[in-house]
Amino acid sequence: MSWNPTLDPDCPEAGKLDSIETLIIPRARDLGGFEVRRALPSARRQMVGPFIFFDQMGPAEFITDAGIDVRPHPHIGLGTVTYLYQGEFEHRDSIGTHQMIYPGEVNWMLAGQGVTHSERTSAETRKGPSSLFGIQTWVALPEDREDMAPDFEHHGKEALPHLDYAGAEARLILGTGWGAKSPVTMQSEIFYADVTLAPGAAFPLPDDHEDRGLYITSGAIEIAGERYEAGRMMVFRPGDRITVKAGPEGARLMALGGETLNGPRYVWWNFVSSSPEKIEAAKAAWKAEDFSGGPFHLPVGDTEEFIPITPDMDRMKIKL
Repeated sequence: MSWNPTLDPDCPEAGKLDSIETLIIPRARDLGGFEVRRALPSARRQMVGPFIFFDQMGPAEFITDAGIDVRPHPHIGLGTVTYLYQGEFEHRDSIGTHQMIYPGEVNWMLAGQGVTHSERTSAETRKGPSSLFGIQTWVALPEDREDMAPDFEHHGKEALPHLDYAGAEARLILGTGWGAKSPVTMQSEIFYADVTLAPGAAFPLPDDHEDRGLYITSGAIEIAGERYEAGRMMVFRPGDRITVKAGPEGARLMALGGETLNGPRYVWWNFVSSSPEKIEAAKAAWKAEDFSGGPFHLPVGDTEEFIPITPDMDRMKIKL
């Protein structure tokens, strides 16, 4: 998913619960009939572990011939993970990947030194009405792996560990947690899970990760008697034992976190790096639009258009 700088979230005071270090309320924006809510990065919290970008996409409903077209755009210094609750995406990238993704599966793309990709609703799905609902995240790479060669992995729903206990179900998308390990190749210590809770069911966050947070996609949860509705991200204090309990309507969560990196990251548009110079170089390369001899190439099979750097984008400052 491509960066839209108008989506920076709000971060009110966390409230009465001492274990919550930061409470984030994403800002919602309608991108032409398609709503996006951004939780990371925010003014008070850039990352949760290595997670530096977190967007809720939808839910959205499309009529026949309609859908999503995220045109080809570049990335450096990060890994992107797409996880869907509803709908599908057709992914193409500059290393030759052409992969559909459906609910419960994972597309993991390592940008490293540079990659270009697109995500679109497929022609087959556009033949009738469709829906889309899911989460897009970026994971910042460790400094010594920012320049690694780009790579891509796809894993089906059945390949991801599934945990089921007393009304709580979790699918481990990335990393390690609760005694399980995802098959997706990681570059740092991390955990990321899709959690569904029956009404009143309790769920513990893993206590063997430095940074831990969760995002409520539907329903509500209770923590120490406080109720939190859908569309909230909570980041918890390191070391505290955390168990959340679903409200009477149940809840669906994304649990995330991991080891903090050696320092903050610079961010500009779709570029993440420990070095502002690397971002400036990537920016200049994409502006040059030399897709045959330059460092960026358009996705195989999707070369007719791309997202350019506009004058307004060019004036944006690199964020830290």
